[in-house]
Amino acid sequence: MGSASLASIFGIGYRSLGAPMSLLRTLASTGASLYKLNKNYSKTVLSWSCLGSSRRELSCLSTKMDAAQTASATSVNGVLLYFMIEIHFLFSYPEYHRLLPCPSHNGPPRVEHLVVSEGGPVLEYICKALDLPPMFVADLIHFGAVYYALVCPQPPPSATPEQIRIFKEVTAPSVLSKRTSIRGKTVREAQKTFRITHVDQFVEAGTYLRVHVHPKRFPRCYEIDWKSRIIAVTDSYVVLDKPAGTSVGGTTDNIEESCATFANRALGFSTPLKTTHQIDNCTEGCVVLARTKEYCSVFHGKIREKKVKKLYLALTAAPLPIGVITHYMRPINMAPRLVSEDFIKGWYLCQLEVMECKKVPWPDYVIQENYCIEDSGWPLKDHAYECKINLLTGRTHQVRAQLAACGAPILGDSMYMPPTIAEIANPGLNPFGKYKKHTSENDKEIAITEWISQFGKEPSVAIGLQACQISWDDGEHFYKARSPWWRSRKA
Repeated sequence: MGSASLASIFGIGYRSLGAPMSLLRTLASTGASLYKLNKNYSKTVLSWSCLGSSRRELSCLSTKMDAAQTASATSVNGVLLYFMIEIHFLFSYPEYHRLLPCPSHNGPPRVEHLVVSEGGPVLEYICKALDLPPMFVADLIHFGAVYYALVCPQPPPSATPEQIRIFKEVTAPSVLSKRTSIRGKTVREAQKTFRITHVDQFVEAGTYLRVHVHPKRFPRCYEIDWKSRIIAVTDSYVVLDKPAGTSVGGTTDNIEESCATFANRALGFSTPLKTTHQIDNCTEGCVVLARTKEYCSVFHGKIREKKVKKLYLALTAAPLPIGVITHYMRPINMAPRLVSEDFIKGWYLCQLEVMECKKVPWPDYVIQENYCIEDSGWPLKDHAYECKINLLTGRTHQVRAQLAACGAPILGDSMYMPPTIAEIANPGLNPFGKYKKHTSENDKEIAITEWISQFGKEPSVAIGLQACQISWDDGEHFYKARSPWWRSRKA
């Protein structure tokens, strides 16, 4: 089965081979597997731009190897340094076997973009195209880490001329007109992506595939007593006390290691639980999982009609004033989220009410170690502040971003505490803070780019935030989570 891979069209950068053959021999003699290196590396080279038959692929590989052999002696030192960087890149990936057992830490991301040039079973194609074991690819499909579209999506502006050529070749009207599977569909409809759900699913020539070879992993799922986290079970829904360090309904590349999946197994249900709303991976507390599609739709309606009330407990590094806090959030899906006290047209309204704020002891070292709380450099650690918050609007990262903008970041929040510290130390650094300095739109854009590039580290497990209470239908349904982690308890 042939392939044309668009590995770097979507920002996955693989490099070309550029080292003298003597260096390869030296590496082989010192224990590096030359066969495996050349095999894997030629695959990444071929996946960049080579189309067509095996003969053409071999020609591409030969060209690369010839270029390596003719490297000039005067540039050996530079090539050596470059190639050693490439070796580090290659061997940063683990040896592939299965996705389980779950690793304790996430590895480097790897996403492959492929276009099928000869139809056949999807598992067989991916194994050959990416040189991956069948059981590993089967695991990826089971995890929901493989997607397809009938037609390859539009490449981004950063695509190279060669990548654009490939895209144009496989999406030419003369090619698409011959494909019966897309008749009656617009190109945009045919470019919509769907999950591959079966290992034997047939993919026809021209089909686009996106393979998340390194799904985001959630080792904490395997450490939890999930039955003890169940708050309530009814005919329509389940209320779960979600542990920090887990995903409610899964991620783009991992629907297996999720609260919905593990709660479903703990309860022995045959029908999967469905996500009705989200809280951040690093947040713990109440979430509602629907047992039927019908109730999932009903609960979504209650959220839209503002019939669902959510209360949070936040452990902050500084006190907060009692009352309603209003910000406006930049409508771009990029973390850390930027908020402004000033109204900006098109930005999302964010409101929360601080109901209580009391001084409490800063969590001791043992508690922080148990929950992998990250020390983000807050200077004063004698006391923290436990705040009860009524969430009036529900935006992604809203509580975290708003409290940080007030100078009271949440403990352990490696995404929002460091920028708060930076703004305190250098007022005006935050492009939308109280002391913003930019005078023109260009200065503002530069400040935004610099701000986002400096910050945004996702917390490893937990932060000081709990969805402590959820209720709807005027309190007819009312549920509370257990005490938060900072009150010294076990998982």
